Amino acid sequence: MKILRMQRRNEPELKFDEVLQKVRSFGNRFKVGKGGDALAILIFAVFAVAALIWLGTGFYSVQPGEQAAIRTFGKYSPRAGDAFVGGGEPGLHWYWPSPIGTRDIVLVDEVRRLEVGLRGSTPVPVESLMITGDENIVDVQLLVQYDIKDIEQFLFEVVDPGGVVIKSAAETSLRQVVGQRSIDDVLTIEKEAVQEETKVILQALLDHYQTGIRVRDVKLLNVLPPSQVRDAFDDVVRAREDKERKINLAQAYEADILPRANGEAQRVRELAEAFKAEQVANAIGQSERFLSLLEEYRKAPDVTRQRLYLEAMEEVLPSIKKVIVPSGSNGNLLQLLPLTDGLAAPSTQP
Repeated sequence: MKILRMQRRNEPELKFDEVLQKVRSFGNRFKVGKGGDALAILIFAVFAVAALIWLGTGFYSVQPGEQAAIRTFGKYSPRAGDAFVGGGEPGLHWYWPSPIGTRDIVLVDEVRRLEVGLRGSTPVPVESLMITGDENIVDVQLLVQYDIKDIEQFLFEVVDPGGVVIKSAAETSLRQVVGQRSIDDVLTIEKEAVQEETKVILQALLDHYQTGIRVRDVKLLNVLPPSQVRDAFDDVVRAREDKERKINLAQAYEADILPRANGEAQRVRELAEAFKAEQVANAIGQSERFLSLLEEYRKAPDVTRQRLYLEAMEEVLPSIKKVIVPSGSNGNLLQLLPLTDGLAAPSTQP
């Protein structure tokens, strides 16, 4: 590198010999002992103090959640692991002061915010108005939360990564996702999918540009149709909400009635199984009884027939009304006329 020196034409030349002579004459006044040079000692002391002060400015501290980027003559240097020499971990550190070394301390764990289509409470239509996949216009406002994952890329790879770069990338990602979907999807049922797709595309763009930014979350703040047709879209949204509400009520009724119906069906099945078992057992018992009677009848038909007759009468007679007519009535049945609603039961009184 060539260094050019320029002097003004009317300015007299500086005579170094005369200046040096004046310094020596001034220094002779401070001689101490033989060959002592107080001026040299004074100059050395001044330079030593200045050097100590300069070296002392190399101390710096890193707070939790922060990282320090160290540069030597403007070139980024990897952080040392020592807690006292230049480093990026929390604690006290030292590195060459300026102009040899410089350091940038950045709060990397802070979750930062970026709003697209909105500034505080003021809408920005030039950012928020977008065209959907079915060629409708929708007003979308987005919130991006991010932090710093690579301090070297964040500071030295891209100009203003936390400003213009991430804002442009977020707007581009959102327009790309909205442009592939219908307006109903963006307004109602697909908001979660729009957020996730926007986050993925935004992170890919930021990594491609080497911004050193990590996207924590992407949220849709407001998704509105154009003001000219907003009432009609509000009616559609209300209708969808009513539909979802009725579906939820129907599902709740189903969840309530089905267990009871299943329980009742199970009870009926169990009763049927019990009745079936009872009838089968009765049939088997009756068949075995009949077979045993048949065997006895074959052995003694008359006795068995008489016994069966008597058993049948024992079962039939107790359940019918009986009238005993004396043999001397000579066929006079007048006494049997139903003079009351029924026959008087015999008294049990003594």
